[in-house]
Amino acid sequence: MDDVILPRRYLVGFDTNQLPELFTEVLVIGSGVAGLSAALSASEVAGLLPTKTASAPSLHSRAGSGVHPTKVLIVSKNKLGENNTMRAQGGIAVVLSPGDSFRYHIKDTLEAGQGLCDQKVVKEVIRNGPGRIKELIGLGANFDRAVNSVPYGTGQGPPPPEDGPLALAKEGGHSRPRVIHGRGDSTGMVVEETLLEAVEGNTNIGTMDHCFAIDLLVVEGACRGALLWHKQKGRFVVWAGDTILATGGCGQLYRETTNSVVATGDGAAMAYRAGATLRDMEFVQFHPTTLYIAGAARALITEAMRGEGAILRNKWGERFMPRYHPMAELAPRDVVSQSILHEMQLTDHTHVYLDVTHLPREFLVSRFPNICSTCKSFHIDISKELIPVRPSAHYMMGGIRVDARTRTGIPHLYACGETASTGMHGANRLGSNSLLEGLVYGHKAGREASLSLKRRRGKVRPYPLEVSMEAKRLRMLDLEDIRDSLKSLMWRCAGVERDGKHLKEATDALAQWWEYVMDKEFHTPEGWELQNMILLAGLVIRATQDRKESRGAHYRKDYPQRDDRHWKRHITFTVDR
Repeated sequence: MDDVILPRRYLVGFDTNQLPELFTEVLVIGSGVAGLSAALSASEVAGLLPTKTASAPSLHSRAGSGVHPTKVLIVSKNKLGENNTMRAQGGIAVVLSPGDSFRYHIKDTLEAGQGLCDQKVVKEVIRNGPGRIKELIGLGANFDRAVNSVPYGTGQGPPPPEDGPLALAKEGGHSRPRVIHGRGDSTGMVVEETLLEAVEGNTNIGTMDHCFAIDLLVVEGACRGALLWHKQKGRFVVWAGDTILATGGCGQLYRETTNSVVATGDGAAMAYRAGATLRDMEFVQFHPTTLYIAGAARALITEAMRGEGAILRNKWGERFMPRYHPMAELAPRDVVSQSILHEMQLTDHTHVYLDVTHLPREFLVSRFPNICSTCKSFHIDISKELIPVRPSAHYMMGGIRVDARTRTGIPHLYACGETASTGMHGANRLGSNSLLEGLVYGHKAGREASLSLKRRRGKVRPYPLEVSMEAKRLRMLDLEDIRDSLKSLMWRCAGVERDGKHLKEATDALAQWWEYVMDKEFHTPEGWELQNMILLAGLVIRATQDRKESRGAHYRKDYPQRDDRHWKRHITFTVDR
């Protein structure tokens, strides 16, 4: 398994002298909340070079490399807006009420993180939250408002008006109502659409979609941009003064996941191959409640529903959460997920049920329109019937280690959002803190990158870089079958519960896949994605094996107790380049 942690430097061979190229002062890879926030922030800093309207960047041959770079360029793996942010149903935790305080929010976040949060980061994100929300509202974000100044949680009343105070919900792990929402259960969509509109109206920001980032280009000890691929254009290079990774998480490592199909951990894998440090890879959060219909894609059932009074029941109709935690359904996510799994095992059943039949139908339709519509498509009327649910992989607390300025340790390379390990979430993310972190640290990454370029008066230029690959016979591989097998293996061996026996099984299987997948040179995203997934799966398994305790989202049946004496620390991985 050792060589699973030591991948080759680049996935493909190339010669930058022979490739079309683009130039930008700041390259942002990813178009979710963190990436868009970073791009907007970077565009606010005065540029070093003349900028042009950047809505339609075009590739140039080496002979055309004298063109002025765009100020900021966003590249997106799929269509802009196709990401986990757009799918986020939960809200944004932010201190806005006189009955709340930064101190309470900080305390709740640290308790959820179980000893591994960076307190300085937690304080910074939470204290900057209200300002970022105010900016979003200024850009046109329409968050839900309270009815007659009454917040969510009453389970009754007419739909909220378009003005008045923001409605604040209390959700799992939070001691006060502080979670705001947009269009009921479509908060991520509201945030993404607002930021996309701002980006599209900004002439300093260019965008390119359907671009797969293959690898980061590190020359003379610093990141100089990235090697990318486009279905029509093929491979090309983007040279950048600074690069920001905002590529999201890696939920697609698991068979059961709430994540978008793009969440294959590409950013973390690229950064690791380039020499960045990955941290806390064992801490994968499993959302307790996703709609479970055999054969159908898993749809998230937001935690806000439990915040409004939804009850978890086993197959016998018994409410079970009070047996596991004093906060019952509002316990932290790791507790609820583990409790659900235990009930499934006790009752020998594939799922449990979420019960909202005691809440008024009108309230459910106005508060959770997306969930009502999704369940209705499967002939479930949630006002009358129980919702079948089970946990699914949802969020990676670990990722690329960054400092307080979002720097990765590789000069000119920054990271933010789910792909980064900032120290905000520790061993278990508090619900509704991820969009908050994406807004705050995305903004910070963009500003830091742009100011750094300005301070050093850096110039964007091309670099000669040639990488050769040893010719190896490409066996007939069914990439889709390997991918499905990997996802099933990770769910079985590194899911909600882990133990030494299953981790050994995963180690052996990954060693086989490594042997006949990782040394091949593929020419399409399907192969590169699989190589990234196998690499990250190996790191998750290794970290999970090493951490011989249970803490937060990491639960080992063979080491069920938390062990602060030996394990109140982080596990990191770095390739010495």
